[in-house]
Amino acid sequence: MVTIAGNGMGDYDFSNLELNFCNYDKIICDPNFIENGRTILKLKFKDAQDYILKNYDKENLLYVVTGSPLFYSAGTIIANKLPKNEVKLINNISSKTYLLEKLFISENDVSVVSIHGRSAIDLEEFLKKKYTFVLCDKNSITRLNEALSFFDKNSITTFIGYKLGYKDEIIEEINIFDFDEKRFDLNQAFVLLIKRNFEHKSAICEDIEFETQRGMITKKYKRHLSLQNLDLEPNQLLWDIGAGSGSCGIEAFKRYKVRTFYFEKNETRVEFIKQNLTNHFVCDCKLFIGDAEDYFENLEEKPQRIFLGGGGEKVIEKLPYLYEKLDENGIMLINAITLTNLSQMINVLNEANIEFETHSISLTTYKDKLNLVEPERQLFQLKVYKK
Repeated sequence: MVTIAGNGMGDYDFSNLELNFCNYDKIICDPNFIENGRTILKLKFKDAQDYILKNYDKENLLYVVTGSPLFYSAGTIIANKLPKNEVKLINNISSKTYLLEKLFISENDVSVVSIHGRSAIDLEEFLKKKYTFVLCDKNSITRLNEALSFFDKNSITTFIGYKLGYKDEIIEEINIFDFDEKRFDLNQAFVLLIKRNFEHKSAICEDIEFETQRGMITKKYKRHLSLQNLDLEPNQLLWDIGAGSGSCGIEAFKRYKVRTFYFEKNETRVEFIKQNLTNHFVCDCKLFIGDAEDYFENLEEKPQRIFLGGGGEKVIEKLPYLYEKLDENGIMLINAITLTNLSQMINVLNEANIEFETHSISLTTYKDKLNLVEPERQLFQLKVYKK
């Protein structure tokens, strides 16, 4: 039988546990705990999990986890691997509950993300509600600054909960964009609470919502078709090559919560992209300025989606390389509005023996009260699946 109990806030000890420890054959906890004894095993998570899974039916075990076993805890992971009649959970206050009680904030107004020991940020939850609670490690503030690099400093308010439950705990507002690293030892336990000071706009954007150079925007109906054909899923990495105003990548973020790398060489368009990223509160993106092909080889992370809306002949010549760069089961979507570019794209893909689908899209709009048909430029799309 396994009992999984949380030690609550404060020191790494058993002082908050009202249990008779003599009832257990072994007591398992993290190496950070200060407790010692003949029956106490101080194990890292993997070793603790291995021991519990091998001995749960032979010994009466107590597994002590920090905070609450029901909140981003190793205890929950192990509990789900055990027969339900062989495990019991004893809850305790979590860092989230503790901090919200101190700040008088309702849990209904809070979403939660963890970047403790990881670099990925769950964009489906980040800044989704009025507040976002962030589980952190020593690298998290740097990571958040990277994710919020295009935010105006007044867009969010950040609170730190430092050494919660200790006598010297600190709960106060900080400037995450100009953080004083000398004041806090980030190797100690801390969490952040980020307040969103802006309202989310509609995920489907109108063209007038983007600052742009004349003609350098993928119009609304083309954005809709392109994003639909990219089959986007949350937290995927999208490369937007020849980004123009950034409209496709921005709407991809707002609608599907993907991370986007923007590639644009025109300096005027780059400034428009920066402004649009700020205006639309786009998180966790990067902007690469200059010839896109100069950056490809130095980017280690494989994109799950690539959208090629521009970039010129040199980028088209790189299509086989982009195909290799694409993650397994990824999709590359290539837009062309001229027959010259379309012909070059098809020749490059055929020579590399890369299979693709071809879509020719012709749309019309209706003009004024007379409902006169006004043809738009035809759009060609090549869709490539990475197999």
